[in-house]
Amino acid sequence: MAMAFDELYREDQRSKIDCLLFDLDDTLYPLSTGLANEVLKNIGDYMVEKLGIDKSKISDLCNLLYMNYGTTMAGLRAIGYSFNYDDYHSFVHGRLPYERLKPDPVLRQILLSVPIRKVIFTNADKIHATEALRRLGLEDCFEGIICFETLNEPADVESTPDAANVFDIIEHSYRPVPGVELPKSPIICKPSEDAIVRALKIANIDPQRTIFFEDSIRNIQAGKNVGLQTVLIGKSHRVKGADYALESIHNIREALPELWEEADKSERYSGKLAIETPVTA
Repeated sequence: MAMAFDELYREDQRSKIDCLLFDLDDTLYPLSTGLANEVLKNIGDYMVEKLGIDKSKISDLCNLLYMNYGTTMAGLRAIGYSFNYDDYHSFVHGRLPYERLKPDPVLRQILLSVPIRKVIFTNADKIHATEALRRLGLEDCFEGIICFETLNEPADVESTPDAANVFDIIEHSYRPVPGVELPKSPIICKPSEDAIVRALKIANIDPQRTIFFEDSIRNIQAGKNVGLQTVLIGKSHRVKGADYALESIHNIREALPELWEEADKSERYSGKLAIETPVTA
């Protein structure tokens, strides 16, 4: 029986995939670990303790910086704060309760069984990425890690609070001055399309032959804009820019079984997580 045109198209597209690109945090492990909240707390503490920012402004400032620059870190540099990148990462990630991350043998088996190149792409630093992967038992499942240091030059300066030279983004959000634009950040990170394109070029990844797994809707949409096929993790419904939506990373094989077509076709993944977590495609 002849296949429908859309089935032929999907089969043709999938047959071209030669790389799987994975975000790390809240993608390879669930949001329920609480690490994201710990990161937010540490960022706030860093801003107060190291940069001298008034605690009452932290929530509004973090929201504005994240919304406009992708990460609070990129936003802080944009509005005029100088700090050592390694010091920032050490404070924000180095104090995380990594014991909450447990080995994931199910995901490990899935990743090792798919006969396709696999790469991590995270905004975090290499130390954090390496430690998180080690805790998850996935450190040998990936060809390499594209991280903060991959895209950014070191900033060998001490943390120097200098409120007099800081752009007041909170005031700007309330009373924008005509002709005054937000300052640009020297930090390159997702969801910037330029950051994604640069990362793909560095790792010699063809976006047309790559599937991108991410928990961030903004990052998914940016990835789609540069030609990546996209899978939104942690959601049961697709959004604009997402080709698939998986509530759990464990559902890769359920959603994209054709990625294993060169592997043993008699091998079948079965497990409680794959049954209970739906996939939207």
